Amino acid sequence: MPTRLAIFASGTGSNFVAIADAIANDQLDAQIEVLVVDKINAPVVQRAAERNIPVFHLKYKDFATKELAEAALVTELQKYAVELIALAGFMRIITGTLLATYPNKIINIHPSLLPAFPGRHGIDDALAAQVSQTGVTIHYVDSGIDSGTIIAQQAVTIEPTDTITTLATKIHALEHVLYPATLAKLISHN
Repeated sequence: MPTRLAIFASGTGSNFVAIADAIANDQLDAQIEVLVVDKINAPVVQRAAERNIPVFHLKYKDFATKELAEAALVTELQKYAVELIALAGFMRIITGTLLATYPNKIINIHPSLLPAFPGRHGIDDALAAQVSQTGVTIHYVDSGIDSGTIIAQQAVTIEPTDTITTLATKIHALEHVLYPATLAKLISHN
């Protein structure tokens, strides 16, 4: 039985596509049950529509608190019997309600070698720090920002000629390979 997966995204959806393609190519024993977005106009919504994957738009502003928003989200995820959540460029902090319902079942991808350069600007921060390498980290989500237990990491060399654009291109190419492969390993061990 394929693992029932939810993907949360806020942007273009390139990691969403990488995961969906890995499933379609039998490299990942999962089924994307629902895409959760916080921005209904995000390009990832169209990518889900092209694959006939349902989209749930979580409108945080419609709720008095983040906890109430997450409670509504949990109800929606339970309708799909979601077993694992993959954050793929979801630009919101996950809090207690969701974490308590899905302990060690929420995975995130981050564009740096954590614990270095956590937060929204991992690529920019690594380039600004003039380090020789950065990379990609896949980790469990906890109550902190990019502080959960690390599942997988892979490095990318920062060349002296790299710009934010060239480094981001290298990072994203690595993400699109590492994320589906890591999810496949996690699923096969459960």
